[in-house]
Amino acid sequence: MGYKDIEFPNGSRFLVTGSAGFIGSNLVEAILNLGYEVRGLDNFSTGKKENVEEFINNPDYEFIEGDITDLDTCMRACENIDFVLHQAAWGSVPRSIEMPLFYEEVNIRGTLNMMEAAKQNNVKKFVYASSSSVYGDEPHLPKKEGIEGNLLSPYALTKRVAEEYGKLYTKLYGLDTYGLRYFNVFGRRQNPDGAYAAVIPKFIKQLLNNEQPTINGDGKQSRDFTYIDNVIEANLKACKAESSVAGQSFNIAYGGREFLIDIYNLLATVLEKDIKPIFGPDRKGDIKHSNADISKAVKMIDYKPEWNFERGIQEAIEWYKSNL
Repeated sequence: MGYKDIEFPNGSRFLVTGSAGFIGSNLVEAILNLGYEVRGLDNFSTGKKENVEEFINNPDYEFIEGDITDLDTCMRACENIDFVLHQAAWGSVPRSIEMPLFYEEVNIRGTLNMMEAAKQNNVKKFVYASSSSVYGDEPHLPKKEGIEGNLLSPYALTKRVAEEYGKLYTKLYGLDTYGLRYFNVFGRRQNPDGAYAAVIPKFIKQLLNNEQPTINGDGKQSRDFTYIDNVIEANLKACKAESSVAGQSFNIAYGGREFLIDIYNLLATVLEKDIKPIFGPDRKGDIKHSNADISKAVKMIDYKPEWNFERGIQEAIEWYKSNL
């Protein structure tokens, strides 16, 4: 079920950029478990060495420590590769507002380097991480591809630009590109630390440590939280997609909607903590509500997410309890 029954030709080789990160390391693990060769590329700027340590001795795994802002490194990483899963990027809306030049360099130039390297190495499929942030201030729910608003952050802009380059590389150069607009991915190996940590692991860690978490805003903002296994499925299904749908972007979510305060209360209940959160100011650049229409991905890349929020959050809690 899910991605575990997806098959590729014998000897298929994958490149995962950002392979030491949250999503990247989960992709590496999944592909190795399916029996295919994986090359990882990461510079450890946001990824963690412990995320890839367990793969180092696997004969089907090769790791390159390098930076996507260097074209030569990207060219070397794409040699003899069939499928590129490009996850390397700097995330976080508020951090991008503080560091726009850096985000331009890494997320835009780095992605362009990777597409160019994939094109020159005759890669079959180039699947890349986009983001729900590309919807900007468009208020309608659910979010639907083709109905985007004004962008609210440099991060969102970098993802929109990546999608435009994806279209061009398919149209002009015949590189099959598929943009995956992730909606609030969560799950095992997601970093709970730092000022820009994702909200679910941060809440879990703080509650486990009996700390009082801060919720930005009133807690009534909603998100389509998406469990990591759904994202793994989407990446692998995109590698199997028809060339006729290349050059497009797809919402990758479960299609649900959870309110932040409800998630906090659920975590506090499950972890048996009676700690009231602090409510802070809204985060600049954030949207209030997010919920995905996934019908395009279901139809065009056969995406069939199996993990709803309730099932995913239970798995995530158990993982953090064992690993924090």
